[in-house]
Amino acid sequence: MESRALVGVPTQTLQAIDDIPAGLPHSWVMSRRYFTALARAGIVPVMVPLLDDDEATLRALYDRVDGLFLAGGVDVEPARYGEARHALCGRTDPARDAVELLMTRWALAEGKPLLGVCRGIQLINVATGGALWQDCSLRPGSIKHDCFPTEGYARDFLAHDVAFAPGSRLRRAYAADSAPVNSMHHQGIRELGRGLRATATAPDGLTEGVEAEGEAFVVAVQWHPEALVDESEGTLALFRAFADACLDWRAVAGSGIRPASRSRRRA
Repeated sequence: MESRALVGVPTQTLQAIDDIPAGLPHSWVMSRRYFTALARAGIVPVMVPLLDDDEATLRALYDRVDGLFLAGGVDVEPARYGEARHALCGRTDPARDAVELLMTRWALAEGKPLLGVCRGIQLINVATGGALWQDCSLRPGSIKHDCFPTEGYARDFLAHDVAFAPGSRLRRAYAADSAPVNSMHHQGIRELGRGLRATATAPDGLTEGVEAEGEAFVVAVQWHPEALVDESEGTLALFRAFADACLDWRAVAGSGIRPASRSRRRA
């Protein structure tokens, strides 16, 4: 029986998302939906603690995983992309920013597989020198992207379609030129990072999918595929393609053979 890929999932500081009484110790959390979606695709997910002051421990953990998954969450601190905070920018999590940026840059430098969703696409964009809209309402011609459960929308509510770029991993995974997606974000990509290309676009032109140039598996989407994995074959195929890329990485890491050259990968 083939072994399963081990994937690191950085956590989020509980106090960054909830009103926690002062004096309580900080806790690190992450939604179970990400873990169940990854497990369904054959991945063993492990939580990454936000030890932003202990790079040696983070590196030891990073070296043991076959890939990284960047989940949704609070806003990236605008100072990370050289901007002052706008009044519409929400809560941030400095420790999470630090850990995810560090590990993402390691993965990008080494070609280790990387999959990001929602905040994850924004983090990858910032890690590569890109910038964000601090609120989509600041973008001329923006449609509604903030269809949040707190406003009565179901997490699997299909808010709009995205168009896939020909020849992209997303196009191959979904086996279609476009697909309906959910939309639970208020920020988005303003300036694309270096080495990235836009591979999914919303009807208003907002970039909702990016992939790295070259052979390494680096894919990120602005929607929340973990909420759609039970009803969308394309979504499940995307997670499985990530799992395959992670197994390829494990099989050939250190051999001098590029992981993308193997045939296991589905997208």
